[in-house]
Amino acid sequence: MVVDETPEVYCALFYAAGRVQHAGGRVQLLYVIEPESQFWEGVRQAQLEEQTIKARAVFRLLRRELNNKGFEGVATEDVIREGKKAEVILKQIDEDEDVSVLVLGASTEASGPGPLVAAFTGGPIPIPVTIVPGDSAIEDIKAPA
Repeated sequence: MVVDETPEVYCALFYAAGRVQHAGGRVQLLYVIEPESQFWEGVRQAQLEEQTIKARAVFRLLRRELNNKGFEGVATEDVIREGKKAEVILKQIDEDEDVSVLVLGASTEASGPGPLVAAFTGGPIPIPVTIVPGDSAIEDIKAPA
């Protein structure tokens, strides 16, 4: 699953963790550092380092949330990649044969479900995609998983 700092990431995380509890496996947490147009390599390197530190903090926060919601036994794998999100996701799926389902949280904003949900519901993707409503209660997520 793709992780970021949006509220809907928690719904996707809890769904993926519930699925792993029932079916086995692990939750792969993919943090994508999107490139910024910088002309100086030194500035670019500093931004990459900052984003990597931020990604690790997000991973720690999400694991803490898993533990707090009763998913402490769920194995996770942290992956940090750089590039455009949709392209990186497809590349990760292609390169890691253990990735079997893409779980995305849908935004509750009036503007739509979010760019990743839009990107992966309209075109071909080699694995199933599960869209979790971003306003789902943890009890609702745990029940069907």
